[in-house]
Amino acid sequence: MKAVVVEQYAPIDQVELKDIPRPAMEPGQLRIRVDAAGIGFVDGLKIEGRYQTKDPLPFIPGTEFAGVVTDAPGAPGGYQPGMRVMGMTRSGALAEEIVVDPTALHPLPDGVAAEVAASFRANYLTALYALSARASLCAGEQLLVLGAAGGTGIAAVQIGKLLGARVIAAASTPEKREFAQAHGADAVIDYTQAGWRDTLKELTGGHGADVIFDPVGGEISVQAFRSIAWRGRHLVVGFAAGSIPALPFNLPLLKGGTLLGVDLAQIPVREPDVQKRLMSELTGWLADGKLKPVVGRVFALDDFREAFKTMQTRGALGKMVVRVSSQPPQ
Repeated sequence: MKAVVVEQYAPIDQVELKDIPRPAMEPGQLRIRVDAAGIGFVDGLKIEGRYQTKDPLPFIPGTEFAGVVTDAPGAPGGYQPGMRVMGMTRSGALAEEIVVDPTALHPLPDGVAAEVAASFRANYLTALYALSARASLCAGEQLLVLGAAGGTGIAAVQIGKLLGARVIAAASTPEKREFAQAHGADAVIDYTQAGWRDTLKELTGGHGADVIFDPVGGEISVQAFRSIAWRGRHLVVGFAAGSIPALPFNLPLLKGGTLLGVDLAQIPVREPDVQKRLMSELTGWLADGKLKPVVGRVFALDDFREAFKTMQTRGALGKMVVRVSSQPPQ
């Protein structure tokens, strides 16, 4: 089968698409034909060996996928051959086939394209877990989303609206701000401008942001916290800016504010019941058409490097997806 293989931690240009043996199955596992795989910021870090944990070499990158069950001895988890699924795993999604435990999978609602499903689970579960389970976002509260045009950011914009918040999207270019508004943001801010905090103050009537969804990091995070409302909650989601901010401890004291960490990788281990409940809520919204996940660009498997490069540019809108299977989309 064809697979993207990382043999040494290196820039994406040094990673190759190779023909390798099909993965072996162990009892209780399922074989999935991968139709599409999502490309996220973490995937890029893992390839270069810059993530918090390193995958043992060699490995196949890709944590999020959608496809069809092709082999399921004993129907583990109730999954049967022919069922359409979406899944998350530590690695292995950028391949024509993947072998996983049933706990990695979730049934794919009818009518949802593989490309949509492959860009859905990580971003939207992160957003709902952060906003609902961690920050307890309430209807009518002011939600500030940093990096609002990225995959996780645009998910937070949409989830925030579904939870009844007033969503203020912060992004660095006119195109990104238009993109965020097109997907539900009530107002937008250019956080590259020196006076952006004054704009936020005006937009919130001097109140500030009740909740800050922050996948960006860097100095912008510190500035955002300075504009948080009393008893506001700042969600630490990631560091796309490349640097980890250092927040003076007097700021949470003066603001009565709270920093809340959001690590998607730990949810299934530490809070499996919460993940199950949130996934049920998300797929219900998906099936009912209340939630329309945003797909950025779709690339062929041969063009996987371009998918990573596009994801890492400041112009990326939404989540990048690689179409893996050569079979017609379902």
